[in-house]
Amino acid sequence: MVKDIFEQIGIFIEKNTILILAIAAILILLSFAGAQRIEMASGIETFEEKESHLYQDFDLLYRQYFGTLAIVVMVESGDVTAPEVLHAIDRLDTGISGTKNVVEVVNLATMVRQANLRGSGRDRIPDDQSAVRSLIDSIPEHQREIVLPDTRHTAVYVTMPARATDPEMIDLLADVEDVVELASFPPGYKVIVTGEPAFYVAMQDEMKSSMGPLLLIASLLMVVVLFIAFRHARWRLLPLPIVIIGIVWTFGAMGFLGIPLTIVSLSAFPILIGLGIDYAIQFHNRIEEEFARSKDVKKAVSETVRHTAPAVMIAVIITGLGFVSLSTSTVPMIRDFGLLCLIGIICCFFSALFIGITVIHSLHRNKNNSQNRKQKNERTINKNVDGAAEQIFGSIAVWSARNPLLVLGVAGSLCFAGLYADTMIGIETDVKEFMPPDMPALIDIDHMIVVLGGIDQLNLIVKADDVADPSVLEWMDRFAAHEVESHPYIFGADSIVGPMKMMNQGVLPEDAAGVDAIMESMPESTKDRYIYGGTTALINLGIGDAMSGLGLPRVDRLTRLVKDDVRWTHPPPGVAVTITGNPVALTTVFEALTTGRRMMTFVGLILILGGLFLLNRDWLKAIVPVLTMTLVIGWSGGVMYLLGMDYTPMTATLGALILGIGSEYAVMMMERYFEERENGLVPIDAIRVSTGKIGVAILASGCTTLAGFSALIASPFSINRNFGIVTVIDVLLALIASFFVFPVLVVWLDGWREKRKARRGVVTQGVQKVGAI
Repeated sequence: MVKDIFEQIGIFIEKNTILILAIAAILILLSFAGAQRIEMASGIETFEEKESHLYQDFDLLYRQYFGTLAIVVMVESGDVTAPEVLHAIDRLDTGISGTKNVVEVVNLATMVRQANLRGSGRDRIPDDQSAVRSLIDSIPEHQREIVLPDTRHTAVYVTMPARATDPEMIDLLADVEDVVELASFPPGYKVIVTGEPAFYVAMQDEMKSSMGPLLLIASLLMVVVLFIAFRHARWRLLPLPIVIIGIVWTFGAMGFLGIPLTIVSLSAFPILIGLGIDYAIQFHNRIEEEFARSKDVKKAVSETVRHTAPAVMIAVIITGLGFVSLSTSTVPMIRDFGLLCLIGIICCFFSALFIGITVIHSLHRNKNNSQNRKQKNERTINKNVDGAAEQIFGSIAVWSARNPLLVLGVAGSLCFAGLYADTMIGIETDVKEFMPPDMPALIDIDHMIVVLGGIDQLNLIVKADDVADPSVLEWMDRFAAHEVESHPYIFGADSIVGPMKMMNQGVLPEDAAGVDAIMESMPESTKDRYIYGGTTALINLGIGDAMSGLGLPRVDRLTRLVKDDVRWTHPPPGVAVTITGNPVALTTVFEALTTGRRMMTFVGLILILGGLFLLNRDWLKAIVPVLTMTLVIGWSGGVMYLLGMDYTPMTATLGALILGIGSEYAVMMMERYFEERENGLVPIDAIRVSTGKIGVAILASGCTTLAGFSALIASPFSINRNFGIVTVIDVLLALIASFFVFPVLVVWLDGWREKRKARRGVVTQGVQKVGAI
């Protein structure tokens, strides 16, 4: 029935070439419109799903009320306490303070002016160096060290709301850079604009700029593969533009469906080129065979679609099920990657089916006879080459099938060793580690962390009927001091208690009247930084550069310890404390890349196993390809361990991808094997003939996939580059497993099933004879 449906589709294609090409052109135009709607994503939303409890705490309790981001302007390479430097910083402050989305500008110049105002009543920066030094010494140390780690470095913090949109962040960053130029810092001083906003804007620019080169490299690699592996066909480069049309459609769907472009989804397009080319080659190769076999063009087209489309569709389904399993991940960027790849292979399939066959059909009707004579000569040469390759692949399969203990022993041992090594592979989620090491924005933010220290925090949201109640303030002060003293990874604490004590001679007021008096005289910007609505307060626990220094597992353990301390220090009745912050919200990523990664692989295994069984209605045809690729998953863990790579949101998808992509090779061999079995060959002869005949095609298919993944090795992002290296090796391992392990499994299980059927037949005949007697 399926073949009959596709035969009708083939007839439709042959009769409606102009209509199909017109529809394709319209879809391309729509795709260009959709591509304009693609948005970049690089924040915490790409790691943590918005519906999760941790994200809700971070977004609704912290980011909406208190969260800020800081563009940091670093001034260095000289004595930064010099009056002329402070005057330039003051000009920078004046120029940027009134800009939209600027919450506050924290800098040394303002602190010096305020100190001078308190001491002499003059709101200005002295021109005398010694006077400036004296004023700097009068600034409380906990304030001074924020902007002045030493006399050769100072920082200006331009803070903005954390809820600011990407366009607003980009606009403010541009404004800061312009004002820095206008501030006229003295010659010889180096001024760097950095901080998280600058880093993320630069990262998005790098992602945009790397997309084109990756696609170009993937396309060039495909040209090489097509010239080598597809040399016998006319219009040998045609599969490339056909698959590019599918990629264009994918871009359009990405925009219309709101799938963001992340550092992970960036890898999807070279992968899709590798997979899509394979689909186009299958149709191209078959229609060329049909044209050579028959002069009836209509029959050639319908026969091509009838016989090739179902097989390619099965490959799409099996690969797609691997991508579907990624939807079980709790990491949004992994789910988006799986969805994008699923849409992409469907678009490439339809492009190969409709556009590819339509174009070849049109070209064939206007074919050049001299080209056909040349093609016949090339086919004669290739027959000799293919004959030698057939013998080699057939011999490999027979050798493997006759040495099952050796092959399975080695394969199984390596699999178990790889699975064990997999448990010792680390987890990497620090975005900075994924960036090109020579990216200026990365160098700048790393330098900032070295000079100023890390800026990661645990943010504690304190809820009470009145957070300004003296008992609540006393607990906040006691708790913060306890955390700094007890935990070496907590470097400091910051809350409303600090400004309040500073305004009250270093102690907290003892009664509500004293608290109210101080709160009335406190600047609104200070109160807004720590208190919202009188019922919500903020405690910041500084943990330095936690993502690089501690890592998510230790951040998670530290968070649990702080939670225990909250209970142990007995907050006043009615006080509720929620621990949140960027590092806390990301702790679930660790679980997603460990147990979640294994769950994705397990789900992929079940989906592909079930899909193969539904398609074939035969347990042997379902289990053999999955068993073959399961061994490769174990080998892959060993490869990553030996290469010293960590699991990232990209490499976490490897298990599911290996099952989806690698199973295609085993399925192709299996179908051909059972075709030979139906022709009357015994298992050992069937595996020799089938592997010999289809070996070259599988190798060519593997080469196209390898070329697509190989393009990722040229990515400037280490997360994509490492993924490309491992997947190239894994595809090679999948090909090795298909040629060596698959023959053992299919011959052994098929032979076992045949013997079992024979025994049942003997028993049945015996029972019938007894009944007859």
